[in-house]
Amino acid sequence: MMELPPAEKFFAKKSFGQNFLVDERYVRKIIDALNPKKDDVVIEIGAGRGALTGMLLEQAGRVIAVEFDRGLIPGLRERFGQNGNFILVDADALNVDFSATAGTKDKVKLVANLPYNISTTILQRLMEQRMVFSDLILMFQLEVVERITAKPGQAKRGFFTVLVEAYFDAEKLFDVPGKAFWPMPKVWSSVVRLIPKESAIPNEILFRKVVSLGFSQKRKTIFNNFKSVYSDSKRLLETSGIDPGRRAETLTLEEWIRYVDIIDARNPE
Repeated sequence: MMELPPAEKFFAKKSFGQNFLVDERYVRKIIDALNPKKDDVVIEIGAGRGALTGMLLEQAGRVIAVEFDRGLIPGLRERFGQNGNFILVDADALNVDFSATAGTKDKVKLVANLPYNISTTILQRLMEQRMVFSDLILMFQLEVVERITAKPGQAKRGFFTVLVEAYFDAEKLFDVPGKAFWPMPKVWSSVVRLIPKESAIPNEILFRKVVSLGFSQKRKTIFNNFKSVYSDSKRLLETSGIDPGRRAETLTLEEWIRYVDIIDARNPE
């Protein structure tokens, strides 16, 4: 692998939420988790200074690096442009059509050290295009991963937890300390594996509306959160087998789906 220039030579832009991963031990752990093979196409969001890119090129069949910071593009081209299996896409990941970018009907792998400031926004974009991927290895702020993987009954469980659970099987892999980055953030990061699911939700718009409403005031019971919108919310909840006195974070994904299906059958939206 071509040696990378020191991270200190790069100006980390706060507007992009940049923190460059500089500890090779964690680079290796991320690559090992992704486990790229010679017949794999791998998309990397935010190639940055190329810490992951170099190792990916050694193992994957093709690496498509998406980078939005034009100040980093020349360095990536200089270091990796001679590799026949390297493609550089100068674009904002929020606007990328990943199916077209992948250039194959086969499922591809995705890896990313996501900027803290837009990480959940990018994840929602990946939800929409999840069936392009076989699996995703993503690094977020630790707090985000704790929210993503929170189980029913845990305080950190919220709207975004249920949304992710509806579209992915999520598994927290390992934590990454701030000292593994330059500049060093004040918070820890964490790496998660997401495996896309086929959607089991007939009315996704209603599902998002109902779950969002259920978590609108977390200290209130679900009945209190729903009663202003659904006058018969108590009956609907009881028909779903859900105690109206419960709080939103205690509901399982299956209970949310069942409740939404009953609302949809009663009054399609």
